[in-house]
Amino acid sequence: MPETTPPPATGDRATWTAFLIIAFAVVGLIGAFATFAAQIPFDRAVARLHAIDQAASLAVTPNPQASLDALRPALDDSADHLFPAAGLAQRAPAERDRVLKDFYAESKDYGLRLRVVIAAFTAAAALFGAMVLSIARR
Repeated sequence: MPETTPPPATGDRATWTAFLIIAFAVVGLIGAFATFAAQIPFDRAVARLHAIDQAASLAVTPNPQASLDALRPALDDSADHLFPAAGLAQRAPAERDRVLKDFYAESKDYGLRLRVVIAAFTAAAALFGAMVLSIARR
């Protein structure tokens, strides 16, 4: 008669429960990290609006074009809408509105992507937990 080995021990129920809790804790951590990503559009909008305000205040300086050239990196794509310096005071309010609309749309897009990621990780953690519990029941 062939010798059979006993099935491996599945461990203590508390160990499996703790393992399952860790699986769901990963989802919580993903959500916590998502809160940092969620504010990126807001931070970018505030920085851009500050640069636009600086550019608008430079319109009355003796050499506004040189000052605007120094602000070009902070203005990013707004620089193309604000240059040349002539008429800057009239274009700045419209550029502020455009930037706010763009960043609002970007924040909606970030929110949707973050919700999809969190839902996917939640589903993966639930599936993982179900697999762990099915192993523990054997």
